[in-house]
Amino acid sequence: MTTSDFNYMKEAITADLAELLAQDFGMSITEALDALYGSETYTKLCDPATSLYFQSTQYIYSFLKSELATGQLA
Repeated sequence: MTTSDFNYMKEAITADLAELLAQDFGMSITEALDALYGSETYTKLCDPATSLYFQSTQYIYSFLKSELATGQLA
């Protein structure tokens, strides 16, 4: 996998996650992106070694929702 491929997948998932946050929590896209970018889930998504970018958006979103609810990654 090239860096370009990884970045494309990461950015597509990021857009989907922000949209889900906006819908489920009534956030603006800016607020959703701020919440996402400040999360440990996003840090893991940005690390190719975790292979999190190969998982479905819903799977990753479940971790993000849990992290936002508890303040820590499950």
